[in-house]
Amino acid sequence: MSRIGRMPITIPAGVEFKVDEANVVTVKGKLGTLSGKIDPRMTVKVDGATVTVERPSDEKELRSIHGLSRTLINNMVVGVSTGYTKVLEIYGTGYRATMQGKNLLLYLGHSLVNGVPQAALTIPQPEGITFEVAEKVVPITITVKGADKQQVGQIAAVIRGKRPPEPYHGKGIRYAGENVRRKAGKAGKTGK
Repeated sequence: MSRIGRMPITIPAGVEFKVDEANVVTVKGKLGTLSGKIDPRMTVKVDGATVTVERPSDEKELRSIHGLSRTLINNMVVGVSTGYTKVLEIYGTGYRATMQGKNLLLYLGHSLVNGVPQAALTIPQPEGITFEVAEKVVPITITVKGADKQQVGQIAAVIRGKRPPEPYHGKGIRYAGENVRRKAGKAGKTGK
């Protein structure tokens, strides 16, 4: 048995859990509603406040899908009850971030964006995601919050991709706690 797949999922109070005949799981909580289709070969059983996922046989493919299905369901339950957060940090002189309405503005030293003179990169806030910017601290932090773990991670990766940390000075956007491997610069010429 898959060690992850056989672990039961506990549904917290205030979370509504439904499974239909097509194996579509719908989870509703205080942070929103998430739904996803689970592989039809898996059996999702609800017993009170506990959910278990079972597989029909021990084939290699089914063993891997078993753990994946259980993890996807658990991510939905955790997402609607507590949510997910990714924190990004901006390092670099003159680099900053601000909020303008629901848009995140990034000032990352770009003079041209797609050939057009522009000072800031604009990232619109997708539905189900919230941005928070702490401008008064060093380094400036951007917090991405949401119920869908995959969407939070994807948006954080898009923001980081606008100016990834470079190895010589460490300037750019990085995840909080990310270790950036630094390289030595040119040594210069020695006298002849």
